[in-house]
Amino acid sequence: MRTPRGTGASTCGGAGGHRNDEDTFKILVATDIHLGYLEKDPVRGNDTFVTFNEILDHAQKNEVDFILLGGDLFHDNKPSRKTVHSCLESLRKYCMGDRPVQFEILSDQAVNFHYSKFPWVNYQDENLNISIPVFSIHGNHDDPTGADALCALDILSCAGLLNHFGRSTSVEKIDISPILLRKGRTKIALYGLGAIPDERLYRMFVNKQVTMLRPKEDEDSWFNLFVIHQNRSKHGATNYIPEQFLDDFINLVVWGHEHECKIAPFQNEQQRFYVSQPGSSVVTSLSPGEAVKKHIGLLHVKGKKMKMEKIALETVRTFHIEDIVLADHPELFNPDNPNVTQAIQAFCMEKVELMLDTAERERLGNPRQPEKPIIRLRVDYAGGFEPFSVHRFSQKYMHRVANPKDIVHFFRHREQKEKKDIDLNFGKLVSRPAEGTTLRVEDLVKQYFQTAEKKVQLSLLTERGMGEAVQEFVDKEEKEAIEELVKFQLEKTQRFLKERRTDAVEEKIDEEVRKFRESRKKNTEEEDKEVREAMIRARAHRSEDEVLVAASSDEDSMDIEMTGTSNPSDGLSSTLSRGRGRARGRARGARGQNSTARGSSRRGRGATSQESASGSRSYKPVSGPGKNMSIMDAFRSSKTDRSSNSFQSYSEDIVDVDSDPEDTSFVPPSSKINQRLPTMSSLSKRGSQSQASRGVDFESDEDDPFMSPATSRRTK
Repeated sequence: MRTPRGTGASTCGGAGGHRNDEDTFKILVATDIHLGYLEKDPVRGNDTFVTFNEILDHAQKNEVDFILLGGDLFHDNKPSRKTVHSCLESLRKYCMGDRPVQFEILSDQAVNFHYSKFPWVNYQDENLNISIPVFSIHGNHDDPTGADALCALDILSCAGLLNHFGRSTSVEKIDISPILLRKGRTKIALYGLGAIPDERLYRMFVNKQVTMLRPKEDEDSWFNLFVIHQNRSKHGATNYIPEQFLDDFINLVVWGHEHECKIAPFQNEQQRFYVSQPGSSVVTSLSPGEAVKKHIGLLHVKGKKMKMEKIALETVRTFHIEDIVLADHPELFNPDNPNVTQAIQAFCMEKVELMLDTAERERLGNPRQPEKPIIRLRVDYAGGFEPFSVHRFSQKYMHRVANPKDIVHFFRHREQKEKKDIDLNFGKLVSRPAEGTTLRVEDLVKQYFQTAEKKVQLSLLTERGMGEAVQEFVDKEEKEAIEELVKFQLEKTQRFLKERRTDAVEEKIDEEVRKFRESRKKNTEEEDKEVREAMIRARAHRSEDEVLVAASSDEDSMDIEMTGTSNPSDGLSSTLSRGRGRARGRARGARGQNSTARGSSRRGRGATSQESASGSRSYKPVSGPGKNMSIMDAFRSSKTDRSSNSFQSYSEDIVDVDSDPEDTSFVPPSSKINQRLPTMSSLSKRGSQSQASRGVDFESDEDDPFMSPATSRRTK
């Protein structure tokens, strides 16, 4: 059994005075670092790397016990080599050293890191010398994907520079097992849950499929810390996670994904726990929430008491945003004036100059901040005004601001808000999204098909499944996602029609297909499984293609060496090329493939027309008829051989097996205990815990965090 290096009772030195005793945890908390954001921008390309180094430098100077990251360490799901190299360089520089680690892990690490090839914390590895361990969950930007479901955090974990935890791959049930940490007499149960699609996690919470496991012994003596990366603000009926869904035994929730800095812990009055939202360390969207001063947190935990110290980040590029409503200035702007556009432009220039002066005054006090600020001026030109040329306006500030191309943003509020437009213009929705809102691909797909004409609506697929497939295609570059989903749904519908044995009449087939589609839309869990299986098949095909491309490139180089400079029209050369073509076909067939990865690789080598035709990309279906077989063809073929049908039978009646998450309402606080999520059956029964019985204490920055309960200023 591996033992922690340097685990002892010695007192840490450095900043903080009496807080650095043998019973106090010091944890640096940060979220949404987004390494690699705008890395190709000549001005803002290094912002994320500089700020990440500042965060690690704060951890080293304050001699923290470990760093806790709340997801989105990387901005891209597949970060570039430059981004990965810079991250490895920073972690090696600041997190490796001889300083002993002062805490130990009591939980079964094979459970906490079961998906890793090295299921133990990195500072217990005898081949590594870690001074500051880093614990991190994944976010929605750097989540696991691909055939092997790996992410960039897994690379860092394999290198021994980071501990990736809180990963869950099940779509049916989630059991969150904590990492149990102990330093002296203080014990922390660290829970983590990586990013999961909000609608799916919302439904799992409603169906009580999320369980937070608790220690069997002395469960009330643990400080329960939970790290989550989901939507906190409501973006839709189920596109967020309400705080009321979380268990009430939690003491502190570190909430990632939201970029507005609200790091001062805020108490939830119903659940009685505190929520800290550190926000992002880089400006990724020009919205008012990003203009709030960026901070990270230094969390002190001693027993059941805690204190959060705010640390302002000094290397973050300054960002100033302001709104202008032209209709609010009738004394300055008249829509009927022919020179009103020039007046608006002059007014905007004056506003930008004032914002630049403010940014310059702020930067003079801190030389570590970048010189060029980010400026955003949002102009509401509703009321008959016309926008001026933004490109011509931005050329005047090319060398003064960091975002010259998008300084000014024109928008119009709807003048008739009471009028509900039934027909959705999909083109307008895509071309002009609302400023500061998140435009999701699956939402666009769903809205488009729900408001489209009847002749272009989906009759076999569901809007939700198609939306998730398009999202996979856009975000994760799964090029086969849409094709595999269509094939999967087609095969399943064909099996359903064969089992129902309906007469070969087009009207009856259409009616059965419609009923089958409606039943799938109601059973959201089954639809999740279908989409997930289709994505797995797409990733598997992509892996096979990559292997075939590599094999094809090797064989092409062999062909060049064998052919040399001989004349392609020569008989011997022609014979060799035909022989090579047949040999390649048999060799690839031996690998379990029916075709080459590139259909054009045979051209010009004496291949026959049949060989060229078979060289196009094809996929082997798992089950069901051929690729080009329609539903009618499959139905007719099933009539000839009903005895061989061994598919699963379907019920004649369509039953709603899943309740609508949108109809879910919260139970009043008096009956809140009855709706709590289940825990392990072996754990002791616990009732509604009050804040006083749990002993959680939170004080301001000015007070000592470890005051006795008698002198605590907090009201119960």
